[in-house]
Amino acid sequence: MRPTGSTAAAFCDLGLVAYQAAHALQLALAARRRQGQLAHDLFLLVEHPPVYTLGRHGSRAHLGVDEHFLRAKGIEVVTVERGGEITYHGPGQLVVYPILDLRRRWLGLRDYVSLLEELMLRLAADCGVVAGRDPRNHGVWVGDDKLGSIGIAIRHGIAFHGLALNVDPDLEPFAWINPCGLAGIGMTSLAREGCRGAMARVRARLPHHLTELFAVDPCPLDRDLFRADFPLPPSLP
Repeated sequence: MRPTGSTAAAFCDLGLVAYQAAHALQLALAARRRQGQLAHDLFLLVEHPPVYTLGRHGSRAHLGVDEHFLRAKGIEVVTVERGGEITYHGPGQLVVYPILDLRRRWLGLRDYVSLLEELMLRLAADCGVVAGRDPRNHGVWVGDDKLGSIGIAIRHGIAFHGLALNVDPDLEPFAWINPCGLAGIGMTSLAREGCRGAMARVRARLPHHLTELFAVDPCPLDRDLFRADFPLPPSLP
């Protein structure tokens, strides 16, 4: 179900941001949106340094390596309030964090998840990759391999967290976990599926698909000005 009525929204590509800094920023923005201090919905685009994240019901039993191994690799494990199980984020993976007032958009959870999946399906199609949904798990798949994941949280009608699309990341860290709590599944990327220059392409096409799917007019925000207005925690670059 597509939202009706075009609305303004902000869009900002923050580049590479530490996961915990981006998480703190989302919490602050979601609170401001709920309180009316943020006038419009907002879409944040980031990449993260290597990190594993566990959803609110996630289990470390799906992590197949020990703490010593993780320290040697420089990978943290962070537990957050999103839904879903364990996943990996790293450079080359496109992460989109919408800060959306679902009630104002008359969007239910199921419809919202469907829109996030459709966004990834269209970005994949822009790269010549045919992806689809799979009843095993929310997200998008190419055959039996998962291409993109979804994990969201909702507080007082405001949605945050979002989606992670494997554009051209190092896929090896996925082999050290059961991605999304599913044993024995493979992970893939747009690059692995044959798309060259995929990151530039999906970054360029993303605002168009946001307009089409979310009925918004995404206003791009300058990265430096945005960081001045919404500074990241100083200890988390």
